Amino acid sequence: MAKKTAPLLPSTDARLRQLGDRLRLARLRRRLSAKQVAERAGMAPMTLRGLERGGSGVTIGAYLSVMQVLGVEEDLDLLAQADPVGRALQDARLPGHGRAITRTQPSSAGSPAERARPMAAEKAREWIGKGGFASAEALARLITPVVPAAKKRR
Repeated sequence: MAKKTAPLLPSTDARLRQLGDRLRLARLRRRLSAKQVAERAGMAPMTLRGLERGGSGVTIGAYLSVMQVLGVEEDLDLLAQADPVGRALQDARLPGHGRAITRTQPSSAGSPAERARPMAAEKAREWIGKGGFASAEALARLITPVVPAAKKRR
């Protein structure tokens, strides 16, 4: 039996459905049938159908395999590339961290991202001051665990 995945927020679920729609449109633009793409990606047609519907139970590897068949796999490189929130939190040097985080890449002071950092860091401090979470533990305290109902045995 397949493992259950954690439920997604409605906005995240909508994004996943939009990704599935875009992959379906890419397939149709290339005039490829679902059967052809499924065979080339090494998956069952049912998996492709779930992927094109934005199924959260479909693995990222399956999504990438279909993207490869369609020739759009390099789009994956664009995901989480900028990470403005993460950079702002890094630059805020949040309390509770035992050591300072060092940069791994040289910064270019003239880039738009570099110019936006002081403002983003200030927003992050303000957000944390208003009761935002500053750690994974604080975020976890906000989430109520969902306990699955007991299954009947036959």
